[in-house]
Amino acid sequence: MSISYPRQSARTRRFSLGVPRAFQIAPDGSRVVFLRTRAGDDPVTCLWTLDTETGDERLVADPAALDLPGEEELPAEERARRERVREQAGGIVGYAVDRACAVAVFTLGGRLFAADLTAGKVRALPAQTPVFDPRVDPAGRRVAYVSDRALRVIELDGSGDRALARPESDQISYGLAEFIAAEEMGRFRGHWWSPDGTTVLAARVDETPVLRWHVADPANPERPATELAYPAAGTPNALVSLALFPLDGGRIGVSWDRGQYPYVVTPLWDRHGLAIVVQPRDQRSQRALKVDTLSGDTTLLHTEHDPVWSEIVPGVPARTRRGDLVWITEDHAAETRRLTIGGKPVTPAGLQVRSVLSVEDTTIVFTASEEPAEVHVWEYTPDTLRSLTSGPGVFGAARSGEVTVVSGSRPDSDGAEVEVRTPGGVHPVASFAQTPVLTPRVELYRAGEREVRSALLLPTGWEPSDGRLPVVLDPYGGPHAQRVLATRRAYLEAQWLADQGFAVVIADGRGTPGRGPGWERAVYGDFVRPVLDDQIAALTEAARRHPGALDLDRVGIRGWSFGGWLAALAVLERPDVFHAAIAGAPVTDWGLYDTHYTERYLGLPDEEPENYLANSLLGRAADLTRPLLLIHGLADDNVVAAHTLRLSSALLAAGRPHTVLPLSGVTHMTPQETVAENLLSFQVDFLKKNLT
Repeated sequence: MSISYPRQSARTRRFSLGVPRAFQIAPDGSRVVFLRTRAGDDPVTCLWTLDTETGDERLVADPAALDLPGEEELPAEERARRERVREQAGGIVGYAVDRACAVAVFTLGGRLFAADLTAGKVRALPAQTPVFDPRVDPAGRRVAYVSDRALRVIELDGSGDRALARPESDQISYGLAEFIAAEEMGRFRGHWWSPDGTTVLAARVDETPVLRWHVADPANPERPATELAYPAAGTPNALVSLALFPLDGGRIGVSWDRGQYPYVVTPLWDRHGLAIVVQPRDQRSQRALKVDTLSGDTTLLHTEHDPVWSEIVPGVPARTRRGDLVWITEDHAAETRRLTIGGKPVTPAGLQVRSVLSVEDTTIVFTASEEPAEVHVWEYTPDTLRSLTSGPGVFGAARSGEVTVVSGSRPDSDGAEVEVRTPGGVHPVASFAQTPVLTPRVELYRAGEREVRSALLLPTGWEPSDGRLPVVLDPYGGPHAQRVLATRRAYLEAQWLADQGFAVVIADGRGTPGRGPGWERAVYGDFVRPVLDDQIAALTEAARRHPGALDLDRVGIRGWSFGGWLAALAVLERPDVFHAAIAGAPVTDWGLYDTHYTERYLGLPDEEPENYLANSLLGRAADLTRPLLLIHGLADDNVVAAHTLRLSSALLAAGRPHTVLPLSGVTHMTPQETVAENLLSFQVDFLKKNLT
């Protein structure tokens, strides 16, 4: 029995199930640890190891074999973390290991488990439940974790469970990442062990000043509304401080100018000591501070400044063996994000560094792009700079000693390819992901004078004699996300959409990653003009490249989140170009979105109110003359449903017909199988009705 693409995509969580991920490597090179579900339609993630000498894989921990409650028993903090990282699977979706990679700890159903990675044995530890974010100390003797907002520690033998820090009120937590850190700064944790395992550094988060919002479930009115501490643009953030907790007792507060630098970006605790990176509210700088672990006093190590904003890049700061600071610096003259060691650039102009993966001695492994649609793994040593991956594709890696795990996907093959490279040979890591029922036929091209990276997909088997095609633009189009990538899996849904009788255009315009600081900063204060202009440039070029194939009198656009804002903007601002739009979870009023993201691009509402007015959709409601479908999950705690409801109210007040599809119980993601499957079909029906 054949399966439809929408159903297969929903069942496989967009083909992410069965793909190995989250690799960690033992320093002695003996084993690789990773996560993977047992099949391409199995949502339960298991913990595995691979023997680097033989390539043999071993299943270490299978949640099904542990006879535990299902996902309904997850702690609230874990549900929130999964939403922040867009985790779509269940089971063991995160783990931590000791320095030797001999012990792994994880949670299931709010309980704490430890796995002996050498013997392959798993046991439960009698920690206070619910357990969140367990971290085994580097020496493998004990585990720090969070329960009921308190920071706790338990010995690995199950003894000595105790609290290191208890919250002073229900608005305070120890050891958790606040909403802004997890959603916008890429910091998903709030406690860190010292290298010797005798002290824990923990974040103290006080949400008292944060605005309170209430997200109700209208489909179940008997349930109380969920209260959110949501820091909307221009309103107070959570108060974040840091403290050191020696296991033998006491507490040492870390001191810095928190009024001037309220954001805690990340700590770095290595052989050279403890450092933290902090950022001011305007995000125009970052400061790396050295921490005296005896007094908590800090001294300046490094300052990074940018006149627009200072970008947070994964993997930095780091330090070489001799203590030189590894950082990523914006070279505006060369329009390049460059790797620096001790303040000296070591990568050339034109190679856009995206993340640092490992630093060992003076060898640095990182990801970077020469062509924005491709991401490769690179290695720097004082003598060489070389790419560890080749050919079109998008790649990542993990490195420890002489063992490197390289993963990636390519435009000419399905799914992911993963291999463990060792001095003795290369071992593939099996992927159990399903093979899609369709194969994308994508044409990559550059549009306009800015060479906007774009993609065009036509129906499978389509010929010019079949007639002109209505067009659907399918962008994200904004900061922090790319849609035009040299990998087949990026275009599966777009090909299915094309096969319904459309030409599909995808474009990464100004503001999207991979093309340097100037390209990203072109949207500062103004999303509307550069973002919309670049989408139109991609549409125009697609039509030019295929004369007579694309019907520019029948153009639709759809998107989600920032892409939802862009889709609604398109029909409001340029109805001469766009004839119908589907806006999923759109940010209709930027004053309702969070501080760190919004203020980076639009400034503070009190200081630059004109930016918020110019980029809002609400004031444009009376301009709607085209069909508009608004879709929103009512449980969304990122882009709350108020965005869609306020735009709908403004449209109604202006007498402008439109359609609203509320999704009960759905968050910013749509992982529910039936919802994800039927939502695709619903959108196609809307587009066909209004474009064909």
